[in-house]
Amino acid sequence: MDVWQLFLTSFWPITLAGLTGTIPLAISSFAIGLVIALGMALLRISKNPVLSGIARFYISVIRGTPLLVQLFVIFYGLPSIGLVVDPWPSAIIAFSLNVGGYGAEVIRAAILSVPKGQWEAAYTAGMSPGQSLVRIILPQAARVSVPPLSNTFISLVKDTSLASLILVTELFRKAEEIAAFSLEFMVIYLEAALIYWIFCLVLGSGQGLIERRLDRYVAH
Repeated sequence: MDVWQLFLTSFWPITLAGLTGTIPLAISSFAIGLVIALGMALLRISKNPVLSGIARFYISVIRGTPLLVQLFVIFYGLPSIGLVVDPWPSAIIAFSLNVGGYGAEVIRAAILSVPKGQWEAAYTAGMSPGQSLVRIILPQAARVSVPPLSNTFISLVKDTSLASLILVTELFRKAEEIAAFSLEFMVIYLEAALIYWIFCLVLGSGQGLIERRLDRYVAH
């Protein structure tokens, strides 16, 4: 089999592994990570020093340690204390915690960027702090946080390749299998890089659409 034929025949299997493995893994981890990030961001801006300290510690640990180490701690480390987690859940837990750590600072900064007058206007309208946050502040903060969070998601799509190290079948894992069988490592790995790039281009194109939809919430 020549190189070009190998490239063509392997393109769909690798792409399919990305569509059924990489993308679902990234989406599920990002969704859970956003929930964690929002919670940590709210704790971070809390006036309670204990709650704020917990958030600071979590963010510091996540941002100060490599994602690969976090992944290995969960998959290879937890069994040593009697907690065995399968590959897929291990990957989701590690990626979600990582997104939570980085996303928390993005969301915190976005919330703080909303003018204080917005809070005061909401209180004047009779809203509680919770209602003000949900109805007024978070929609405006969402617009500010879209670009950095989009970059976080795109980075996560690429970072899911680390899941191949704990036997999760995704794009890069499939590429490794094909490369090992064909021995054409350069061709297959370049093909995997191309497919990652295509995925990121497609995902990045949706960023502008989301920004335009959120423009309605920005105070002008």
